[in-house]
Amino acid sequence: MNCSLKNLQFLVFVICSQCLFSQTRTTPPKEEKPIARAIAIEEAPLIDGEVLGDAIWQQIMPFGDLRQIRPNFEQPATEKTEIRVAYTAETFYVSVVCYDSEPDKLIVSDARRDANLDNTDAFIFILDTYKDNQNGFIFGTNSIGVEYDAQVDNEGQGNNNANRQQGGTIGGFNLNWDGSWVVQAQVGDYGWSAEFAIPLRTLRFQTGKDWGINFRRNIRKTNEVDYWSLVPVGFDLNRLSLAGTLTGLDLKSPGNLKVIPYVLGRLSRDFTAVDSKSAFGGEVGGDVKYSITPSLTLDFTYNTDFAQVEVDEQQVNLDRFNLFFPEKRPFFLENAGLFSVGSPGEVDLFFSRRIGIGDAGNIVPIFGGARLSGKINRTNVGLLSMFTEDVPEAGIEENNFTVARVNHEFKGRSALGAVLINKEGLQSDEFNRTIAIDGKLGLGRKARLSGFYAKTAGPNDTIHEHAFKFQTDYKWYNWELRAAYSEVGEGFNPEVGFLLRSSFRKPEALALYHLRPKNPNSMFLELRPHISYRGYWNFAGFQETGFLHVDNHWEFKSGMEIHTGVNFTTEGVIEPFEIYENIFVEPGTYKHQEAQIIFFTNPSNPLSISTRSTIGGSFGGHRYLNSATLSLRLGDKFNSAFTYQNNIVNLPVGDFTANVFISQLSYSFTPSMYLQSLVQNNTVNKLWAFNVRFGWLQRANTGLFVVYNHNLQDGSPLNNSFIIKYTRMFDLVK
Repeated sequence: MNCSLKNLQFLVFVICSQCLFSQTRTTPPKEEKPIARAIAIEEAPLIDGEVLGDAIWQQIMPFGDLRQIRPNFEQPATEKTEIRVAYTAETFYVSVVCYDSEPDKLIVSDARRDANLDNTDAFIFILDTYKDNQNGFIFGTNSIGVEYDAQVDNEGQGNNNANRQQGGTIGGFNLNWDGSWVVQAQVGDYGWSAEFAIPLRTLRFQTGKDWGINFRRNIRKTNEVDYWSLVPVGFDLNRLSLAGTLTGLDLKSPGNLKVIPYVLGRLSRDFTAVDSKSAFGGEVGGDVKYSITPSLTLDFTYNTDFAQVEVDEQQVNLDRFNLFFPEKRPFFLENAGLFSVGSPGEVDLFFSRRIGIGDAGNIVPIFGGARLSGKINRTNVGLLSMFTEDVPEAGIEENNFTVARVNHEFKGRSALGAVLINKEGLQSDEFNRTIAIDGKLGLGRKARLSGFYAKTAGPNDTIHEHAFKFQTDYKWYNWELRAAYSEVGEGFNPEVGFLLRSSFRKPEALALYHLRPKNPNSMFLELRPHISYRGYWNFAGFQETGFLHVDNHWEFKSGMEIHTGVNFTTEGVIEPFEIYENIFVEPGTYKHQEAQIIFFTNPSNPLSISTRSTIGGSFGGHRYLNSATLSLRLGDKFNSAFTYQNNIVNLPVGDFTANVFISQLSYSFTPSMYLQSLVQNNTVNKLWAFNVRFGWLQRANTGLFVVYNHNLQDGSPLNNSFIIKYTRMFDLVK
């Protein structure tokens, strides 16, 4: 294809010519990691965002010599930052004063809880409460005091297997974890300040140890990002092995027993039923959380409900493999990384959406269950057991799902673990079992070996019930290098897991370089030339997929970014498959090229756009995949995003168009009260889906939720529901 070949020639020229660029140092010199001290206090500060005028904070010596990671690597931050850390017997406190010479230009892009802080002036920190250099808690806020928190495991390293249809990260970073804590912020002529109060019972920690800690500040008007403990280009706050140290901690277990009940009312109607009538029902249930030790927690759940969770976004499948939909339900997200084993996004040995959600997407009621998770010295332990009810009309029986996980961490970013995953029918002899071992071996700070080996078993005798992956990666001095080999046997069947595709042998490799121009007047912040390959063969030696990707990312200091690439693809089809209604792709081997370009403007601007276009061959014909998102915000209250995906496919066996429209609107009355809507149209299944949610949040994402869902298919009502749910957290240990 001429445009693709020209694009490739252009990219080769760009990549080769980049060796002519002089560039800035992008790895910090070898130096001691910074150390800060937490101060024990008897009287707690008033959490109102006022730091400079608070006598308690002013008695504590601040620190905060932050340095830039962008735009000018290793240079001192352009604005002063003062950080103070303190604690009482029950609460951990952090205060920050973010001096700003132009406080009238502070940028706030979103007022919702857990809103992306990359596009706003923000202060974020990570706590390695086990000092294991692997796991941590993230807390952050902006100048209006939004609550932002997350869990990190494995230093944030998750999915590297985004295929042509799907993307995203699984494992490593869990934004949907919601802790119970308080933050307040204040803006003044000096800039802005914030105070964090985090109850010790919200954290998991081991007594008698220092903590790992790092701080990040965003100065958005100049796209500046500063760190306390500097990390190389290509790394972020999650890289806990490069964090500083927090000393002076003399913590005792505060005890933790929380009861989180809910009450719910639902009015719904299924228009596809023979006798379609509106039905009203009510439910009660809840969770109990008890800390056996400060680092080991036991959770119970009864009549588990997820009515407040946002619905899945629509996807279009343009090949013959499975689509991935991420887990969004809060109970399964806490400590989710502990139970994650395999190759995320491709071979997930445990995929929690198999519990409570049927193969057709239907709801399977969860009677209840329990989870034990945490750490004993350097050993992570997890035990999850859930019971689901039967759904006779869908042919689903009562089941018990049990996951037992152990993972021991050694020094030097190394670990060895095992997992048992069991699904057992409660009224039959049906069962499915997966066992696996996994591990990683850190080779200094720069490289790592990792892998897993798994087997499945069930009532039917099959062969090749195995899967494994071995990977080596190097990330340092501007380079990211990775090579891996995966294999999934023909009989491997993890019914409580996720397989992107079954039965394959797959080699893959990546080489990426971060290039920072040295010229301070350069319009470019960074160039990222890279090349990657992945190939899938079946056990007969037939290649089912090949994907060679050559690309360069052009990141501008203005926040704009362009990705230009070319893909060389191979698709081997063994049996005919239906790619669209009444359009079947015939067996054969299809080799093509396609050009790809991605463009987006500075996402912190009130109006921003992002586009993605792929043009090239597909199954003997051509396809034109184009998507565009328009984002508009008005102040910090109103946010909107409109996405349109247009897929035009012209094949020898027929032509078709598949489009998806997604509209997302949100209005934040306060950081804890919001109204948002999600409207979707998928032309493949002729579906219009409407989801409207009102939330009035209290502690740890509990509170009042009002949800309305309405679905139309081919112009006719499909189903609707109106739900009111109230949940509250009670602390029984003070």
